[in-house]
Amino acid sequence: MALACRLSRPALPSIEERSDMRDLGVPNVYLKAGEFFMSPEPARVVTVLGSCISVTMFNPRLGIGAICHCLLPRNDGRGDDFKYVDTSIMRMIGAFEMLGTGRREIEVKLFGGADMFRSGATRLRMASIGEQNVKTALDVLQEQGLSLLAADTGGLSGRKLYYYIHTNRAYVRRLRRGGWSGHE
Repeated sequence: MALACRLSRPALPSIEERSDMRDLGVPNVYLKAGEFFMSPEPARVVTVLGSCISVTMFNPRLGIGAICHCLLPRNDGRGDDFKYVDTSIMRMIGAFEMLGTGRREIEVKLFGGADMFRSGATRLRMASIGEQNVKTALDVLQEQGLSLLAADTGGLSGRKLYYYIHTNRAYVRRLRRGGWSGHE
């Protein structure tokens, strides 16, 4: 059973079997901006991040993982909770608490937050949206007593994130520079 939420659209995330995953029998879920996906069932969640961030949460005891794709740092009462970092994290924590998970049981990872539109040499010292997203995530996680298990944030290029929701493994591919990095 998978729990999926798209506050800006009523449809559920599309799940399809990809040829590169058939041997594992793991369905693919493509997560768009402003969406959330949580499931106790095996799945590979794929999303593309620029200045947006994804927060993943996992409970190893229950084998349940969750991921969100946030666009902006703070909600300020505008609705569409999963578009915003602060309310996404709070909603994810709430979903785990409804399953009887204590906060100490939640493993958290953070990805994205690139500075897509400036070069490092000519930057003004105003925080980019990516930097604001990462800072907000770190602040909210700290306020809620959660710490990061792994993070891959910042930089000047986007990322393609592959998150295995049932194992808490994440793999990042840099979009401009190529290469892979894994987060076990």
